[in-house]
Amino acid sequence: MNHFIISLTPMMFDCVFNGTKIRLQIVTNISKVFPKDCEAQHGGVDDMTKLPYLHEPGVLHNLATRYELNEIYTYTGNILIAVNPFQRIPHLYDAHMMEQYKGAAFGELSPHVFAVADVAYRAMFNEGKSNSILISGESGAGKTETTKMLMQYLAYLGGRSGLEGHTVEQQVLESNPVLEAFGNAKTGRNNNSSRFGKFVEIQFDNKGRISGAAIRTYLLERTRVCQISDPERNYHCFYLLCAAPAEVKEKYKVGHPSSFHYLNQSNCYELDSVNDADEYVAIRRAMDSIGISEEEQEAIFRVVAAVLHLGNVEFSKGEEIDSSVIKDENSRFHLNMTADLLKCDTMSLEDALIKRAIVTPEEVITRTLDSIAAVGSRDALAKTIYSRLFDWLVEKINISIGQDPNSKSIIGVLDIYGFESFKVNRLANTSSGMYDSFCINFTNEKLQQHFNQHVFKMEQEEYTQEEINWSYIEFVDNQDVLDLIEKKPGGIIALLDEACMFPKSTHDTFAQNLYQTFKNNKRFIKPKLSQTSFTISHYAGEVIYQADMFLEKNKDYVVAEHKDLLTLSKCSFVAGLFPYSPEVSSKSSKFSSTGSRFKKFLWLVV
Repeated sequence: MNHFIISLTPMMFDCVFNGTKIRLQIVTNISKVFPKDCEAQHGGVDDMTKLPYLHEPGVLHNLATRYELNEIYTYTGNILIAVNPFQRIPHLYDAHMMEQYKGAAFGELSPHVFAVADVAYRAMFNEGKSNSILISGESGAGKTETTKMLMQYLAYLGGRSGLEGHTVEQQVLESNPVLEAFGNAKTGRNNNSSRFGKFVEIQFDNKGRISGAAIRTYLLERTRVCQISDPERNYHCFYLLCAAPAEVKEKYKVGHPSSFHYLNQSNCYELDSVNDADEYVAIRRAMDSIGISEEEQEAIFRVVAAVLHLGNVEFSKGEEIDSSVIKDENSRFHLNMTADLLKCDTMSLEDALIKRAIVTPEEVITRTLDSIAAVGSRDALAKTIYSRLFDWLVEKINISIGQDPNSKSIIGVLDIYGFESFKVNRLANTSSGMYDSFCINFTNEKLQQHFNQHVFKMEQEEYTQEEINWSYIEFVDNQDVLDLIEKKPGGIIALLDEACMFPKSTHDTFAQNLYQTFKNNKRFIKPKLSQTSFTISHYAGEVIYQADMFLEKNKDYVVAEHKDLLTLSKCSFVAGLFPYSPEVSSKSSKFSSTGSRFKKFLWLVV
C-alpha cells in the first residue's frame, strides 16, 4: 500500500450529491500519518540515509524531487537507486564522466552507476576481494541498460589500451546486441525487455586488467516463442529476419511479420525509432565481431526461419477418432519449408508432430494425436529448437571471449527479472509460463533476503555486539517463504523433484501433496475451487500459481520423437543442437531437475 505525506489538519470540501450540496471532511487513521520534513532541501538529498524521517512517503518524495531535476541516481548508504529517465543522456556516461569517477571515494561525487562499479573494482584490486553487483527491479526499470553501463565502465578500467584486434573487454561488450536480439522482446512496459536472467563474470589478472569473462543465462522465456499478446512482440530476431535484404528473405521464404502465426497474435510489428532492416545488418556485424562465422550465421537464421514456418503448420481432424492431419496446402507448404530449412525428412517431421510411440514390454504402439494435441506438439518443438539455439549462442560467445582459469579476481554482475504478479502479466498467466514465474519470484525472494541481511540484520547484530544504543527497525523477514520453497526435505522444490521421479505422478497428485504438506503454513494458501492452483504469500504480495506444467518444466523434458528427428538432421548445425546422449540407468545417475539446478545456481551467485 502506498502512503503519502499529508497534513494533520482535517481537510474540508463541498460537493454536490444527487442535487444536494454537502460538506465532506477527510479523516485519516493516525497510523497512516507520517511526519513531514519541513526543512527539506529544495533539490532533495543524494543519500537517503540523510533524511530525518526514513519512511516510504519521504523516500518517494525525495526520489520524485530529484527526478524532476534530472537526478536519476540516489544512494541509500552503499545501495544505488536508479530511476529510469526513459531518454538517452549521453553526457552522463561519456569518457569524461568515467574519468571523473575513476578512483574517487564513494560518496565524493554525485550518485552514479560508475561509482558502484569503481568501488567493486578498487576492492577487488586493492584488497583481493571478488565482488558481485546485483541489479534488480521491475520490467522496464532499466536493469539491462544499467548492466551495460557497468560493463562499459569495468571495460574502461580494465582495458588494455594500445592493443589491436578484438580484446576480451570488446567482445564482452559486443556480445550484448547478439544476446538482446535473441533474448529480448517488446513487452507492455519495455520495448527492449530482457526475457532471460544473466550473470556476467568478469575475470581480471594481477594487474587489474580484464583477462577473461563468462556469461551464464537462465530462465529464457520459452513460452514467448509461440504465444504473445498486444501490445507485445516476439523475440527481436524474428522481425530482423523479416526486414532482411530481399535475397535473404527470398532464400528463407519470409515476408512481413503479419504472415506468421507466431508474430501476428499481436498487432505490433515495429518499434518506435528502431529500423529492423538496419538492426539486421548491425547484428550480422556484431556476430562477425564475436567470432561467429558466415556459415554459422546462415545456419542460425535458417533455424529462426524454420521456427516461423513451423508456427504456420495447422491441423484438422483426421478420419480416425482422436487423430489429426495437416490441414491444407498452405500448411503443407510451411511443413515442407520447415523440413527443408532444418534439413530433415518431411514425412519424419510430420510424424514427429502428430504421432507418439508407446513402448510396452510386448510391443511398440503408435498412436495419432488429435488436432489440439498436435498444436501443442508443434509449439513444444518450436520452443525446444529456439531454446537450444539460444543456449548455443551463449556457449559460442563464451568460447569466443575466453575464460581465464587462473584468475583469482572476479567481479560478477547479476541482471535478473523483477518480481512477477500474474494480475499484470498476461503472458505469464499460462500453465507453461507459471513455472518460470515461480523460479523468478524465488530469485527475488533470495535477493530480498540478501538485502535484509545486508541492510538490517548485520547492522543490528553489529550494534548489539558493540553495545550501541539503537531502536529496533521492523522489517519483513522472508526466511519462512524461502523455507517453504527450498527447504530440503519438505519444500516445494523437493516435493516437485520427488513427484518427477515417480512415473505415476500427475499435476493433480502433486498439487494434493502440496495442500496436505502445507495446510498449516501461513505463507501457503489453498484455493477454494481449483484443484491444481496454489497461492504463495511472497514478500511483495500474494501470487497464484497453476501447477499444471510444473512436472514437465521441472524435468526439462524433450519429446523423444522431436529429439530423434533433429539428431538425424543432415544439417550439422541443427544436429549439433541436439547431441546424442545414450540413456543412463537411474541406478548409476541421480535425477537433476530444473528447479534443483536453478536453486544451486542461486546459491552460487547470491
